[in-house]
Amino acid sequence: MTERPRGRRLTTSIAFAFMALAALILPAAPAHAAYGPDQSVYLQLTANDGTGMPLALLQGTVAFDDSNTKYRYSVSICWQSGAYPQPSAVLWVNGSSGSYPVWTGSSSAAGCQQVALYSSEVNFGGAVYNLRFDLTAGWFNRTNGQYMSRTKSTGTYDNPFN
Repeated sequence: MTERPRGRRLTTSIAFAFMALAALILPAAPAHAAYGPDQSVYLQLTANDGTGMPLALLQGTVAFDDSNTKYRYSVSICWQSGAYPQPSAVLWVNGSSGSYPVWTGSSSAAGCQQVALYSSEVNFGGAVYNLRFDLTAGWFNRTNGQYMSRTKSTGTYDNPFN
């Protein structure tokens, strides 16, 4: 058997000692919560005055993390030609905590005056059981010119982790 030089053994031993010490001293990286599958969000809002005029289209995705305290969303609202002013949305968490979604920009698409983009990752600070979007738009009735508005809700998107 050939013997390794004494200096090389000492260097190897010191290197292993430093790695063991580093493993004890340096904190492990925190575990990151994993998101469940994206759930599709879709809501077409039309005038309810008998004309069926399209007002706004909300579509995108939501997802929940496995810690039950965070969620993320990415949705767009197409401002369709019949609506005035621009449609708006409210995001409801657990049916009682409402907030406006975070605007991240705008875009364009066929059939839309404008497309508003919204997305965020939210640490709610408590258990998140479900999400819902309310979409509101107004319009002028073509028969009598009266201004009208309507709010419609998406279904409830349940957190699969609780």
